Amino acid sequence: MSTKSSFINSSIPRMFASIGDYIQLIIKVLWVSIRRPPNFGLIRDQLYEVGVMSLPVVAITGFSTGMVMAAQSYFQLSDKGLASATGLMVAKAMFVELGPVLTAFMVTGRVGAAMCAELGTMRVTEQIDALRSMAVDPLRYLVAPRFIAGTLMLPVLTVFSSIMGIIGGYVIAVYYYGMASNTFLDPLPLHITSFDLASGIIKAFVFGIIIVTISCYRGMRTTGGAAGVGRATTNSVVICYSVILIGNFLLTIALNSSYGYITDFINRWIV
Repeated sequence: MSTKSSFINSSIPRMFASIGDYIQLIIKVLWVSIRRPPNFGLIRDQLYEVGVMSLPVVAITGFSTGMVMAAQSYFQLSDKGLASATGLMVAKAMFVELGPVLTAFMVTGRVGAAMCAELGTMRVTEQIDALRSMAVDPLRYLVAPRFIAGTLMLPVLTVFSSIMGIIGGYVIAVYYYGMASNTFLDPLPLHITSFDLASGIIKAFVFGIIIVTISCYRGMRTTGGAAGVGRATTNSVVICYSVILIGNFLLTIALNSSYGYITDFINRWIV
C-alpha cells in the first residue's frame, strides 16, 4: 500500500510539472515566432517536409475513406429511398470530422514521429546544448519553423484530404453503384455551409499546434540514449492521438455552441 501511495504521490506532481513545462513551451514558441520569426529558409524546408511530402499519404487516406463512406452510405440508404443523400453524407463527414482527424493522424505518424526522433537524437547527442553554447536559441532555430509550418499546412492538407474523399465517394457512387452524377453533386452547394468548412479548418489548425508542440516537447526532453529516443517517439505519437481525439470532441462542442458567432463573422468579414 505504501509503495502504491508513493508511486501516486510521485507521479501526479510529475504529470502536472510536465503539463506546466509543455504550456510554457507553447508560450515561448509563440513569442519567438511573433517577435522574431526564424529564417524563411528554415520555414520553407519545413513547409515542404510537412506539406508537400505528406500529400501522397493524405491523398490515399482521404480517397479511400471517401470510397468506404460512399459504399456504406449507399448500401444503408438505397433501400430506404435516400440514396440521393450519399454525396452529402460523404462531404459533410469529410469536411467536418473525418478529414481533420484522419489527416492529423497521418501527419502525426509521418511528421510528428520524425520531429520527435530528430530532436530527441539531437538532445541525447548534446547538439541542442551545442546550439545554446553558440548563442543560438533552440526554440527559434528548431521548434519555431516546425510550429509555423505545422499550423499553416494542416488546414491545407485537411482541405485536400476532404476533396480527395469526395472524389473517392463520387467514383464509387457514380461508377460502381450507377448513381447519376448530378444526384451526387447537386446537394453539396446547397447543404455544405461556410460553417462546415470553417469547422474543419479550425480543427486542423488546432491539431497542427497539438502535433508539433507535443512532438517537439517530447523530443526536447528525451533522455536515455537511443532507447530513450524510441520511447519518446512512441509516447509522443500515442499522446498526440489521444489529445487529438479528446480535443476533437471538445472543439466540436465549442464550435457547435458558437455557430451563430462563427457564421456572422464569416458573412461579415470573409464572404
